[in-house]
Amino acid sequence: MAKWGQGDPRWIVEERADATNVNNWHWTERDATSWSKSKLQQLLVGIAVGNEAGSCEISDLKQVEGEASCNSRKGKLIFFYDWNITLSWTGTMKESGEKHEGSVEIPNLSEENEVDDTEISVSKKKGDGEVLKELMRTEGTSKVREALRDYLKVLKTEFTLGMILPTKTSAGPELAVKKKLSENNVQDSVLPISLDTVGVKIPTVKILLKEMFDSPVEELYSIFITKELVQKFSKSRAVIEAKRGGKLQMFDGCVTGEYIELVLKPSLLINILLNIVLSLFPEHYATVALNFKDRATQTELQLECKGVPVCNEDSTRQCWQKQHFEEIRVLLQQTKVNAD
Repeated sequence: MAKWGQGDPRWIVEERADATNVNNWHWTERDATSWSKSKLQQLLVGIAVGNEAGSCEISDLKQVEGEASCNSRKGKLIFFYDWNITLSWTGTMKESGEKHEGSVEIPNLSEENEVDDTEISVSKKKGDGEVLKELMRTEGTSKVREALRDYLKVLKTEFTLGMILPTKTSAGPELAVKKKLSENNVQDSVLPISLDTVGVKIPTVKILLKEMFDSPVEELYSIFITKELVQKFSKSRAVIEAKRGGKLQMFDGCVTGEYIELVLKPSLLINILLNIVLSLFPEHYATVALNFKDRATQTELQLECKGVPVCNEDSTRQCWQKQHFEEIRVLLQQTKVNAD
């Protein structure tokens, strides 16, 4: 077999300890199914349209069946995805305030068809409100297609980072993800798939969020460390071992991590520190610090998330705001109603 710089490039083996997939020639595959389900939830739920007759919103991802994967061969990426998606929508008539609901069916989103050619059908439960159905069939369908295009875009960009390994000829500054970064809190992290002394540099950011909750400190804290409560607000199975070194897993494995520290100082400060791993970068940790501060009748939650890959900044921020904070507020409200 030829050494580096000699012979047929298909059979070149770089002088390195493991000679792993040099020149990206061998077939590799990454399962994108769980990641895709989470991403489709983020992009589709909450889509809203309106006109003079009323307004409609995608309220739930009722069903998502199928799979997705990305494969690397000969330095090229090949995508496979096949989805059968059912969405629920709700609508309100502007003048009467009458409520209506229905479904959006996407029976075959796959690489075999362009998004513009993908069938999308809208149905409504019995009764009046055909004008809302028409609103969803026209403007709603257009926004759904836009969200599907966004899904395919991030599938082919965000999800694939790190799949094409660098070779000696490509190693260097050009390995860094090229993106204009205006934030001052950007730093480079090295994903541990190095080729000898060559690593893939990933620019990361720090996310800072502050939220107020109508809840005592201890009640809000318990939601983050109690398995049953985590499963309620995340609407998915979870593994919660709230102790130093304990495991954390949420959203069907899309987020995994480990508790570093839990500090409880009643009426003053509660702190949770943990490392999390996003499914996109299975060996790269981001560090999350949650500080709970008592503000009389409310609790102020301060979040600091460091080491988030730049390409995941928006989705990570949205995940905390939509799939954590908003859902926790719903859970707190339900608890209050049940108590009354």
